[in-house]
Amino acid sequence: MISLPRFYAILDASCFSNREALLGAAEELVIAGVMLVQYRDKSANAQVVLEKSRALRETCSRERAPALHRLKLIMNDRADLCLAAEFDGVHVGQDDLSPESARKIVGAERWLGVSTHNPEQVVEADKTSADYIAIGPVFATASKANPDPVIGLEGVRQARSLTQKPLVAIGGITRENCRSVIDAGADAVAVISDLIREPGKSAEEFLRILG
Repeated sequence: MISLPRFYAILDASCFSNREALLGAAEELVIAGVMLVQYRDKSANAQVVLEKSRALRETCSRERAPALHRLKLIMNDRADLCLAAEFDGVHVGQDDLSPESARKIVGAERWLGVSTHNPEQVVEADKTSADYIAIGPVFATASKANPDPVIGLEGVRQARSLTQKPLVAIGGITRENCRSVIDAGADAVAVISDLIREPGKSAEEFLRILG
């Protein structure tokens, strides 16, 4: 079973005005000490996503000090691009490639995460070869156009009772409420919106709060 860092940063391409802003945010996250970063791009074509992904990998490799920490890069949705960009894992949603199909593509060594939004989906995800399960949205979120119903902290507790796999909570998580999510049973919190304005400073505060 994998061991997740408590802080899981997600860089959503739609939140950044251009490629330079995206790479700048990634650089700040690495310098802050973030160990797990997901790249999400729901709108660009495969070639653009691959080009940005390779640039992200290069940026993260250049900025990190291997002796200090080993940052992992996760590709959202695209198992094929995960391989092409030499990322460390892939994360799939309920409407994406199935976990087992993704596993066949990325192999046994790369990480595989799957999104869930209710107890039934958690139970199904638990049966798969996924290395971790994401649950949410915990709180109201603005990072999705059509978000699933908010599950609250009780939803996190319920998910925790249904799986022994590492659990990532996502959706509306901020520096103010992140500790309560961990206390509810999540192993890690995934953050998107609270990293946009000052990625490095925000990440440093999350890491300090989460311990």
